[in-house]
Amino acid sequence: MCIRFNFAAIRRTKPNEYTARFLFGGSVTLLAGLIAREYGPAIGGLFLAFPAIFPAGVTLIAKHEERRRQKAGLNGKERGKRAAALDTRGAVIGACGLFSFAFTVYTLLSTWATSAVLGLATLAWLATSVLIWRLRQ
Repeated sequence: MCIRFNFAAIRRTKPNEYTARFLFGGSVTLLAGLIAREYGPAIGGLFLAFPAIFPAGVTLIAKHEERRRQKAGLNGKERGKRAAALDTRGAVIGACGLFSFAFTVYTLLSTWATSAVLGLATLAWLATSVLIWRLRQ
């Protein structure tokens, strides 16, 4: 699979779809802030880690793919689900990489220099994400 950036997808996205992503992401962030004020930043941070735009994004991916297939005279429902599933797989791989990053920072920040820890954590994120991507093939 070749990873590429599709500029045409930006033009196909409707303003109301951007609005839905913005409102959902903003609502999750607001909720995390309220939780942090009430229960402290450690608990609020857990809620802020929620993938704020993922649910809105994955439904929009399914709709776009379904719409594209219908224009070609095909039933796009299954293809839309498959496209959303692939996006979800990527999100899970990214979350595993993020866990490696966070664990590295949490473990080493009290004893190492900040710049070294962030560099090592970035390498841990990259290595974890690439390794999982390769293993799933």
